[in-house]
Amino acid sequence: MPKIQSVSTFEPPFEVKQEAAVELTRSLFSEKFKDIERLLRVFQNGDIEKRDVCMPLDWYGKHHDFEERNELYIAHAVEFGAAAIRKCLVGEGMLDGPVAEREIDAIFFISSTGLATPSIEARIMNRLPFRDDVKRIPIWGLGCAGGAAGISRAFEYCQAFPEAKVLVLAVELCSLTFQKDDYTKSNLVGVSLFSDGVACALITGDQSSISSSHPKPAILSTTSKMMPDSEDVMGWDIKNNGLYVVFSKSIPSIITNWLGPFVHEFLDRNALSQKEITHFVAHPGGKKVLQAYEEALHFDSTKTEISRNVLRQHGNMSSPTVLYVLKEFMNQSPSKGEYGLMAALGPGFCGELLLLRWE
Repeated sequence: MPKIQSVSTFEPPFEVKQEAAVELTRSLFSEKFKDIERLLRVFQNGDIEKRDVCMPLDWYGKHHDFEERNELYIAHAVEFGAAAIRKCLVGEGMLDGPVAEREIDAIFFISSTGLATPSIEARIMNRLPFRDDVKRIPIWGLGCAGGAAGISRAFEYCQAFPEAKVLVLAVELCSLTFQKDDYTKSNLVGVSLFSDGVACALITGDQSSISSSHPKPAILSTTSKMMPDSEDVMGWDIKNNGLYVVFSKSIPSIITNWLGPFVHEFLDRNALSQKEITHFVAHPGGKKVLQAYEEALHFDSTKTEISRNVLRQHGNMSSPTVLYVLKEFMNQSPSKGEYGLMAALGPGFCGELLLLRWE
């Protein structure tokens, strides 16, 4: 049973209050939408108070081509990613002692908001003292499901190599994809929700030299599922000026109808009932998404309280967001033997589930 030993997060430097985001959006979109004030209610109704982004707010009101955006993505992803890795290996109270970069055997890099070849983890390896034989596994295109999927793939790696110490680094700079001339409602909803964030997790195999003095989440089982012919639910349209958001208004209803059976099948395979799940580590895609989780799984709002607070303070950061939620659960030090369910949904349309038990 590979364990999640440490999780760190890194917040980009510019905090944006939701009211400031509303004012910028009004100034850019008011001439294109006759009912702009009604549409701007999505900002107030989203239960987001503030977000963090990598550039000053006034930068987003100006034109920037794809080349400029992507160069900023690479520079910030390397800087922020390296900082998150350092924090994760120090442990910030989660580890009995620091772990050196040279002890790491593999790095899974997760992102969907920029392009880089060599990929970001290779560039970070030239800044930090990793061994030159570290396995590199960049994963692109899973969007909001990426953080949970990255932990799942690291779990499988540690099953194959039980002595391994593996990093999962999720970096998303959603704000750099903002298209000020995209006058679709999908873009407007995206502006109200998405933000920038970085998270890193350390996962170890059963025979790793790292030990814990207090309970950590062991990964018991994982599963993935894709809904056929659902490419238009969420994702990117890639055009000359960059990435244009695809975000269907049907997402909450899809979750309500699709997620319940997915979760029940997974728990049945692991001989567990929903009542035995103490901690619901859910990616908070938005306020309506959290409500759909509760309806689909018959959870009350206490089960999504931590996810809701992460959304309120950070917005939807895509793949790192579920790791922000996981960090909050780990900081609460759950009792040994308690079960958790990690869940995230993303483009495909797809879902990733992980069964956790604190050991």
